[in-house]
Amino acid sequence: MMIISVAWRNIWRNKLRSLVVILAVTLGLFGILFMIAISNGMVEQKIDASIHNEISHIQIHLPEFMQDQSLVFSMDSVKQMEDEISSIPGVKAVSSRIKALAMASTAATGAGVIINAIDPEKEKAVSKIYQFITEGDYFETTGRSAPILVSKKLSTKLKAKIGSKIVITIQHASGELAYGLFRVSGIYKTSNAIYDEPNIFVKKDDLISLTGYEQGKASEIAILLDNVDQTDPVTDNLRAKFPSLSVLPWKELEPILLALSSMMDQMSYFLLIIILVAMAFGIINTMMMAVLERTREIGMLMAVGMNKRKVFLMIMLETVFLAMVGTFFGIVISAVTIHFTGMNGLNFAAWAEGYEAFGYSALVYPSLYLDFYIGMTVLVIITAIISSIYPARKALRFNPAAAIREDA
Repeated sequence: MMIISVAWRNIWRNKLRSLVVILAVTLGLFGILFMIAISNGMVEQKIDASIHNEISHIQIHLPEFMQDQSLVFSMDSVKQMEDEISSIPGVKAVSSRIKALAMASTAATGAGVIINAIDPEKEKAVSKIYQFITEGDYFETTGRSAPILVSKKLSTKLKAKIGSKIVITIQHASGELAYGLFRVSGIYKTSNAIYDEPNIFVKKDDLISLTGYEQGKASEIAILLDNVDQTDPVTDNLRAKFPSLSVLPWKELEPILLALSSMMDQMSYFLLIIILVAMAFGIINTMMMAVLERTREIGMLMAVGMNKRKVFLMIMLETVFLAMVGTFFGIVISAVTIHFTGMNGLNFAAWAEGYEAFGYSALVYPSLYLDFYIGMTVLVIITAIISSIYPARKALRFNPAAAIREDA
């Protein structure tokens, strides 16, 4: 205990120098933690948006559908399958869809699209597309023409607005081309421009009427879970129930999302290590100055019987205390800032178009978990211990008699 008390008092003997080191550690950790929190928040939002707006936690198809999105590859008895899936623990909502490639045309131009024929009410429980309506409504307007929901990007490309007519060209069940007239009832806009451009939404019954598609069939079943952690067990359960079908979790539907998450974890620790290495050199320099200034004092301590182990421990504790005080303030400031901005968000509206082009939201909610703070603290302690070795070894080389005479 005496060594701990002496080491603590020693770091405050030169308050200015110690405060400079503590401030450097505090600001360095705050900067890197806040930057990592912003990056983590962006990746988490990307994954969450992809799950809740685009792919859900799990999707079921015929195996052939994954290679050819044709109406030919459809599942039978979908209502029965939905009921079975809904009874599985962990499943929050289920919605079947009819998906197909088609051509959307207006008087101005045309574009290739992906039709998502849905049950509007069931789809609300699985995806949040209805929350991203910027103009019009979510299949609430009725009229002579069937309603269609298009993205803001596609509406601009087709030069269509609310009430505009869009002709859908798609293959009929008989093999012939079918043409259907739809009227834009709503325009949506998510944070992912890549997803928005080709995807349009219509009612199942309207697509069935146009294509002669059989009632009770669907090309896709989307499943939303209570918690993302339940993805693997529920996927295994579904694969056992439907062995002839393709049951894919979000990790396999969009493997880049899992890669992003893994890459961000690795990048976070890589950046932290760079900061810690820079911090180590600063601490070594400071402790070397402290040791050289106290040559006579350390010599006297060794002369009166303090063994080398205690001298080494004293220098090491001084180094650790310096690092940990800076780490404490760095964590406190970072945690408060991350919590505040995580609640209110950081708006990068000036770069919104660029963010959305890569599927990210311009409103970012920084996020950092407790285990990262713990891991960082452990790394700081290890860095401080390593940083103390050279100054401590330098102190141990002092000859007590020569050290005492040096400042005499």
